[in-house]
Amino acid sequence: MSTARPVRIGNASAFYGDRLASMRLLLENSGGGDIDVITGDYLAELTMLILWKARQKDPSTGYARTFLTQFQQVFLDCAARGIKIVVNAGGLNPSGMAEQIRGIIADAGVDLKVAHVEGDDLIPRLAELRAAGLPFTHLDTGSTLDDAGVHPVSANAYLGGFGIAAGLRRGADVVVTGRVTDAALVVGVGAWWHDWARTDYDALAGAVAAGHIIECGPQACGGNYSQLAEIADRRYPGSPIAELAHDGSFVITKHNGTGGLVSPGTVTAQLLYEVSSPAYANPDVVAHFDSMSVTVDGPDRVLVAGTKGSAPPPTLKVAMNYIGGHRNTMTMVLTGLDIEDKAAWAVDELFEILGGRETFDDVDVQLLRYDQPEPTRLSEATAHLRVTVKDRDRKKVDRTFSDAVLELYVGGYPGFHTTTPPTSASEFGVYWPTLVPADEVEHVVVHADGSREVIAHNAETAVPVEPPPAIAPPPVDLGPTTRRPLGTVIAARSGDKGGNANVGVWTDTAERWDWLHTHLTADRFAELVPEAAGLVVRRYEFPNLRALNFVIVGFLGDGVASCTKTDPQAKGLGEYVRALSTHIPDKLVSQDTRGTDRRRPSSACGLPPRSY
Repeated sequence: MSTARPVRIGNASAFYGDRLASMRLLLENSGGGDIDVITGDYLAELTMLILWKARQKDPSTGYARTFLTQFQQVFLDCAARGIKIVVNAGGLNPSGMAEQIRGIIADAGVDLKVAHVEGDDLIPRLAELRAAGLPFTHLDTGSTLDDAGVHPVSANAYLGGFGIAAGLRRGADVVVTGRVTDAALVVGVGAWWHDWARTDYDALAGAVAAGHIIECGPQACGGNYSQLAEIADRRYPGSPIAELAHDGSFVITKHNGTGGLVSPGTVTAQLLYEVSSPAYANPDVVAHFDSMSVTVDGPDRVLVAGTKGSAPPPTLKVAMNYIGGHRNTMTMVLTGLDIEDKAAWAVDELFEILGGRETFDDVDVQLLRYDQPEPTRLSEATAHLRVTVKDRDRKKVDRTFSDAVLELYVGGYPGFHTTTPPTSASEFGVYWPTLVPADEVEHVVVHADGSREVIAHNAETAVPVEPPPAIAPPPVDLGPTTRRPLGTVIAARSGDKGGNANVGVWTDTAERWDWLHTHLTADRFAELVPEAAGLVVRRYEFPNLRALNFVIVGFLGDGVASCTKTDPQAKGLGEYVRALSTHIPDKLVSQDTRGTDRRRPSSACGLPPRSY
């Protein structure tokens, strides 16, 4: 392809189950064919387990079925306008998905070529790899599969983008993959369009950043964005578009007339989403997020430039899942006075009926205090007692457990009732992140004519050296302080990576950054967030973004599939942190930064003082 102009990539899916109309609307809003490629991200860590369960019921499935509906809505328009489609909707069965797509195309009598990428599924070779001595060590706990005695039901290596590029070079109009990295969709498109070499690290790093920003769809366009006052147009946000140039710089934008906004803040939020250190490793390159600049390029246009890249690691990340057993949850409602006493009575009585906590492999009890000291309505006098039990034996946690909860109705604390009737147990999975040497994985693209092309891994690799978490410098004296919510002067975005949670926070002015990166140390973060007590908190600095990122190791247990928290993906954690109070210099709050940087926190957006 010509390198005369950037390639325009619009992302229409953030997860399996995302808005069905997004792909169609991306085309309807695009005017005269100004999108070159549509991408769609369907695969999260939990999704692989969901697809495995679907395949147990029907071996011909195992892919993201919703994409087929979306494809039917757009493929004729894409064919007429020459728009390519690149998605990871193949899940555990990319060849099966490719066949379904070919059937839709054949029925319509149009000429579109479909390729698919495979090789990520390691389950067929898992016994062989383990016999060869690969330990599959858990990235966070250090345990091996043998130590834990577990048997994965899914094991998928994260592939890079060059299989996608190869498929597009051979004329594919649609490329379907299994488990590639989320950013690989954009990396593959960029490598094809601009004919990048495997060692064009800065360009590849820029593509990784662009892919990371648009992978979650409207999150880059004002969705899930903490700075509410910035969002003047609160219609459903438009889908993000990356205009990716030959040197790896890019503009993030959206179509005119669509909801939401694109600002340095929305882009910064997505850059910090579900990352750890500024060195963001991918199979094709390590992108250094602390090297880039983020600037306004016009209304709803943000330019990201200067991203540096270095050689990728010699290993690939592998997402494994195994069945951990069964679990059941019942929630009891507590009302009025003596909430803690009532909760303790309920727990003691329940496990007396059940034969003790030791009856189960795991017990989790959470007292959720929604009640207020002087209630003026019933909801303000209500708390929830949430009890979850887990066991490998389904019978122990099935109706035996939930029926026992109901025995407290007339023999327990006053006002007893539950939020649901007795429930049945459900199977839960456990996420096991690990690494495998890249050479053990065969990355293959199957072209439209059925020929198979093996994609060589990069010959140049470098063992990544994880930088030590940043240590905050001595605090700066900015005068008198008042105890206020952190959200007065910071924005935030949070998410999950397996059992870890991350919270990215950033601010808007140099002076506020001077305060933030000296004040919010890892220790102070742990003090502010009592749920992080006893856990490792890693702190990373992104000075170019005026941002910090905190990773709380083990905050979500074994990951979303088995987590018993009410927010098992830590989506609300960032907003919780913004609501926590600390001593903030008065002069930082009195600053009016309107017109200088749209990454400003809410207090600088003209909100009244009590509207945090």
